[in-house]
Amino acid sequence: MTTAPSPTPLKFTGSKFLVQRLVLATLTGRPLRISQIRSSSHSSPGLAPHEVSFLRLLDAITNGAQIEFSYTGTTVLYKPGLITGSAAGHGAQGGVIRHELPAECARGVSYFLLPLCLLAPFSKAQINVLFTGPGVITSSTETGDVSADTVRTAILPLFRNFGIENNIELRILRRSNTGKDGKGGGGEVQLVFGHQVRLPKTLHLMNAGRIKRVRGVAYSTGVAGANNARLIEAARGVLNAFAPDTYIFSDVSSAPLVPAPDRSNPSAKRKTGLGFGLSLVAEANTGVLYSADIASPPAGGEPPEDLGKKCAYQLLEAIEQGGCASTIAAPTMLALMAMGSEDVGRITLGKDVLGSEHVVQLARDLRSFGMSGWGLRDGDGEGEVVVSIVGKGVGNVGRKIA
Repeated sequence: MTTAPSPTPLKFTGSKFLVQRLVLATLTGRPLRISQIRSSSHSSPGLAPHEVSFLRLLDAITNGAQIEFSYTGTTVLYKPGLITGSAAGHGAQGGVIRHELPAECARGVSYFLLPLCLLAPFSKAQINVLFTGPGVITSSTETGDVSADTVRTAILPLFRNFGIENNIELRILRRSNTGKDGKGGGGEVQLVFGHQVRLPKTLHLMNAGRIKRVRGVAYSTGVAGANNARLIEAARGVLNAFAPDTYIFSDVSSAPLVPAPDRSNPSAKRKTGLGFGLSLVAEANTGVLYSADIASPPAGGEPPEDLGKKCAYQLLEAIEQGGCASTIAAPTMLALMAMGSEDVGRITLGKDVLGSEHVVQLARDLRSFGMSGWGLRDGDGEGEVVVSIVGKGVGNVGRKIA
């Protein structure tokens, strides 16, 4: 009996969009080879600590995946396995996968959460991952990651549009801002994603509607809670004129402790991840969400009043871009539309969102993985485009059809 030859790996170069390509490879079952990863860097060539950590996470939630590195770490060969989630016997203890992030991690926990949320509906069993360790940053970061609050309030509710809404929860167990030198934080976050589907529903989201309310979370970690009041007052000073129904919660927590052993005291610990920040979400009467995020820089020096105003203006800017998905949410929604049943789904996007580097590259990568091209036409609103995508019915091979 002859076995079918394995498909030739798709070839990509560079470290940009590495996670996006790994996720698409896992969903479609196509092997991939990424070369020249920071090959021109003399100080730190190859994969960064957060990228290695993401590959470890992929290995933990799949069964049968093969990951091969070159000696220098500048080339990765990835052959995806079946997404098993937190099924017993695949590295999960008590149904929970503990994923520890290294202290050198310079990316927020949303760097791991967003791709994990995209993989979770296609898993064989529920996904339950606890992110822990000295590298967990729950706030937004200067590297462009949104906070865990924004994932919880602005990304997870979007799955409802695809018929995915039960038993989905993101718990922020311990808050943390970015630590010293922009690395690590010592927070703790748990994602429970228990709604697996055979295929996502076909999406038709054409009308953005009008903003009816704004909600948000101001957080202070290891610093005075008065910072929250100053953030909230500054943000409301801008937003109340546009949306009177504005409510921002305040969350004050102590700074997390991380191990800092030395010769005299091997069990010594130090505080890390001090700072404050704000996450805002505007909801339209059609259920469309827009978000904005800001956090105090690790070096400090920015008063809460300035950050509060800046975050409010960012939110207004996101609303002004129009469409039915913000820049941060669009890639997730477009990818789910491409994976859905073989029907035409439509979504209206603002031209700035559609023209963002991430969305343009997603369209190219989806074509590389055998998905259909996108149809574009002018929308009803000024600066809006209707994107039509024919689903490929990739779906969930691990889930039995009920």
